[in-house]
Amino acid sequence: MALGKAFCVLCGNEGELTSERLCTPCFKDRTTLSILPETIQGFRCPKCMMYLHEKRWGHHPDEEYEEGLVTESIEVHNDTEALGIGILREVMDDRNTRLSVQVSGFIGGLEFESIHSTMVRISNAVCPTCTRKAGNYFEATVQLRSSGRRLSESELKALRDTFDDYLGGIDPDPMFFINSEGDVQGGYDMVLGNKALARGWTKHLLRNFGGTSKETNSVVGRKDGEDLTRLTISYRKPAFDIGDVIRRKDKYWLIASWQKEGAIISAVERLQRTGLTWRDLEKTNVVSRVSEHIVIEVLNRDSSAAEFMDPSDWKVKAVSLPYDDDGVQSSLRIALIADEWVALPTLAGGGIGE
Repeated sequence: MALGKAFCVLCGNEGELTSERLCTPCFKDRTTLSILPETIQGFRCPKCMMYLHEKRWGHHPDEEYEEGLVTESIEVHNDTEALGIGILREVMDDRNTRLSVQVSGFIGGLEFESIHSTMVRISNAVCPTCTRKAGNYFEATVQLRSSGRRLSESELKALRDTFDDYLGGIDPDPMFFINSEGDVQGGYDMVLGNKALARGWTKHLLRNFGGTSKETNSVVGRKDGEDLTRLTISYRKPAFDIGDVIRRKDKYWLIASWQKEGAIISAVERLQRTGLTWRDLEKTNVVSRVSEHIVIEVLNRDSSAAEFMDPSDWKVKAVSLPYDDDGVQSSLRIALIADEWVALPTLAGGGIGE
């Protein structure tokens, strides 16, 4: 050993040293890149097949879940840079999978690599969602009703279908489940496992169909000194749809859009809009439903009228052009009102106003 030269504090070898005054072989002997247990425990619900990962239940592909367990269980040196993990699976049976895990990275500018072999064992554990379902647990009931008339089968189906659309558009949550559902006297009931789900879906219904909702809470017990309540939301769909033609003060109006307090209606004969409350709407009559309107092809037109083929008797008839006609459109939406065909203006908007 030459005087004045740097040397490894362990073996005394001279040469390039690490920041801890160790040569490369000694530094690698004293440094462990990663540690992984020989066995990793996982949990799966036998009813819904959800996995427990990081204290949360959810649906995961088997490979993704195993990778998550490895990431959660592995211990890596704090100074590791450019960490890389490769996993090779060998399925032993439905509950056991052997993993060969290759870990690579740089510590202090030196490249390290570790090879581990571990067994992932999956045990049964019933998730909270299935526990609640088995115990007939629920937090809220949404009652689908109508104002002024009985809901038709098609209307009930349209309302029910929005639940699946709404559920597919939000972040998944295991507590967002249906306890029961079905027809009841005067409408349809949805019994749900979560109050937030019930409130969110009700807002979705109000945006799409208008109407009103009323919440009531009932106390069903106490836990940790606090009342446990169940929520009931009564949603009432208006006896109208956007596009329906109603008669008010001897004039015909189109229901243009929903507001929180009622509807915006648009005059059929001229450019005019106004608002109606739900109470005002209940005092009006529908003279032509949007489902009864038809779209016709224009055969001939002049500045005030258009000819078309009447689908009821296949005769050529004329109808006055709507006030917003652009003079070139090839089709019109018409409605039979008081035994006469009336061309309707274009209906823009829809939904609920803010």
